[in-house]
Amino acid sequence: MTEVVEVLVPGGKATAGPPLGPSLGPLGINVKAVVDEINKKTGTFNGMQVPVRVEVDDKKQFTVTVGVPPTTALIKKEANIEKGSKEPNVIVAGNLPFEAAVRIAKMKLDGMLSYELKTAVKEVLGTCVSMGVTVDGKKPNEVIAAINEGKYDSALANSI
Repeated sequence: MTEVVEVLVPGGKATAGPPLGPSLGPLGINVKAVVDEINKKTGTFNGMQVPVRVEVDDKKQFTVTVGVPPTTALIKKEANIEKGSKEPNVIVAGNLPFEAAVRIAKMKLDGMLSYELKTAVKEVLGTCVSMGVTVDGKKPNEVIAAINEGKYDSALANSI
């Protein structure tokens, strides 16, 4: 029988304390080995909360699967901001380059409702709206309208 533990951990900085230790301890595996593996796999997401899934089989062997951080965490990292705006339509929290929105969309594509990059980028821009983050200095809705008009088609086609 396989036991599954799913947790959010800080990228590259997981510890044997909560939430991992109490969840993994009763399964009889080497918690430090699991934590080391998680930190190795999540190091590139330093400073972000990362979803991690640990599967432990009946032979006490474990498999660590790392998910992609939430879209908001990726936007904050790319825009170099601590948090989104308290008043998204009034106060601008930061600016995201369009290329970064495309990168985020590519990372998140598997877990999104979108089937193609163009609509995935629009989903990322929708998150920018709620966070008060501009895209290339413009309101995200203006960029979405420009995408709908085909103005970003070449940028999207070049990044596939």
